[in-house]
Amino acid sequence: MADEPPGTNEESLELGEVAASDWHVHDDKMAEVGFLVIARRLPSLVAQAMSIAWRASPRDTAATVTLNLLGGVFTAFGLLATTGVLTALFSEGPTPDRVRAAVPSLIMVATAAGLRTAMQAGAGWAQARLDPQVTRQIEERLYGLTSRVELVAFDDPDFHDALQRARLRGVAMADAVVATAIDVVTAAVGIAAVAGVLGVLHPVLLPLLLLAVVPDAWAAVRSARMRYTTMYSLIPVMRRKWIIAELLADRDPAAEVRSFTMRGFLLRMYDAVARAEQKVMLNLAKRQMWARVVGEALGGIGSGLVYVALGLLLALAAIPLAVAGTAVLAIRQGQSSLANLMYATNRLYEEGLYFTDFLEFCADAETRLAGPRPVEAPRTFARISVSDATFTYPGADAPALRGVSVEIKHGEVIAFVGENGSGKTTLAKILSGLYEPDSGTVTWDEIDLRDVDPETLRLRTAVIAQDHTRWPLTAAYNITMGTGKGEPALHAAAAVAGADEVIAELPHGYKTLLDRRFKDGHELSGGQWQRIAVARGFHRDAALLICDEPTAALDARAEHALFERIRSHSDGRTVLLITHRLASVRYADRIYVLDHGKITEQGDHDTLMSLDGLYADLYSLQASAYR
Repeated sequence: MADEPPGTNEESLELGEVAASDWHVHDDKMAEVGFLVIARRLPSLVAQAMSIAWRASPRDTAATVTLNLLGGVFTAFGLLATTGVLTALFSEGPTPDRVRAAVPSLIMVATAAGLRTAMQAGAGWAQARLDPQVTRQIEERLYGLTSRVELVAFDDPDFHDALQRARLRGVAMADAVVATAIDVVTAAVGIAAVAGVLGVLHPVLLPLLLLAVVPDAWAAVRSARMRYTTMYSLIPVMRRKWIIAELLADRDPAAEVRSFTMRGFLLRMYDAVARAEQKVMLNLAKRQMWARVVGEALGGIGSGLVYVALGLLLALAAIPLAVAGTAVLAIRQGQSSLANLMYATNRLYEEGLYFTDFLEFCADAETRLAGPRPVEAPRTFARISVSDATFTYPGADAPALRGVSVEIKHGEVIAFVGENGSGKTTLAKILSGLYEPDSGTVTWDEIDLRDVDPETLRLRTAVIAQDHTRWPLTAAYNITMGTGKGEPALHAAAAVAGADEVIAELPHGYKTLLDRRFKDGHELSGGQWQRIAVARGFHRDAALLICDEPTAALDARAEHALFERIRSHSDGRTVLLITHRLASVRYADRIYVLDHGKITEQGDHDTLMSLDGLYADLYSLQASAYR
């Protein structure tokens, strides 16, 4: 089976449907609109892009626009100077005399060409400077908002989807929107320059410009629309092919691809999808070829009519021969500028749709920022109280917490226990100010957390989480998180957590990068990462230490040692312990038992065992496994 040819098909392949990715979320809109719809929205898109560019760098924006405008002026000047050259060359008399007469105009043409080239080079340089400045400004705005919005926003599916679209393509489109808007302006300036020249030479020449460029315009729009609608129809196919390719080439599934001898099966699937895509693309190539043939044929007819019209104008002595020659050059220039304009316009509209996602996300994120809160969190506390707190996650049908009340006194070790989904972690996040309850209050020494600056509150709390972040930073930064308390505090926290033993084995000690994607990077085991996370929590030396399943990745010996360290480290500190290992909470001052978002029992270990309720049932169930 491992060498099974891709064409073998023992069973019908069910490929399924794959939703469009965020990179194609607006393709349906693009497939439905016509060029006139795009053109009507063009002024607002250009204005929007120029506004962004101006905020990023007024100097480079002004330079880019001004130099492009001057380039158009020198284009027009060069075309008009060409008339003088042709007039001198087509006049009567000896050839040397005609050439000498044309020299001044030739100098003007050469000067205009040189200045136009200089203006275009300068505009390109200014635009190249502008692009990274736009990108930096947009990224700083996005990540400044995402790092400040309330944490509950990340539990809102709509917010998360909008964030993904803003990140994946909205930010990427920012500099492209600006660059394409400048391309639109540049092409429009080029057309205006040509139209101005033809209007100066003779008013009747302006309709000839339209006659020459409309067929090419139709062919370009038709071909682009064909490609766009085809690519839109292929989105599920291309995404499916990408998914299969990831299975064949990615590291994570590589072992199972071999273990289950899936190579032949996956290659059959890939071949089926690739053949379907190939068939559609070949058909597209055929249709585009016919569109180009028709466009070029109509363009040839249009050009022929232009030359006929110019011939009639010459025969009627309406224009001199030199003007006719200049008109031909101007019309050619106009055709090129119009092609650039249509391409840039179509692209700007598409990019504008995705960039609008970024703007809409930022507007929504700003509504999710906490308002000004002047009260600073106390450095310590005598008591933390939660009174009748209720909390529901965005989009959830039922509350995660229902009328919960708890009390934590300074220096106590408090435990939250309960089955999965009972609300333990949610309640801990409310206690630390990461979530705000929908109703009820949370106070630190009678100070309502709704009035407290969240940044100062987070400096007073430390969290050791089960799903801790494995930061792609050095071992030292993974513990200090950039707080800069000095090496003694770093080494003390590592020693209390047992992370010093892990770091001693690293090739560069505390300076070792903990990520294999970097050169000389090192990867830790789950248990080793857990010790680093514990050291991170201890290093903060906060008034409230929250330990949420801190031993999930540790073996029995390491788990026992860690709980002993937590007990010794908690001397004079307040510890909130969340765990399923009930043997570890026997020595807690008070245990709260949660069930479906409610506190059903509370007390110390002996009290709860005497109640013979949920705690006693869970404790006895775990203990029986060791008998």
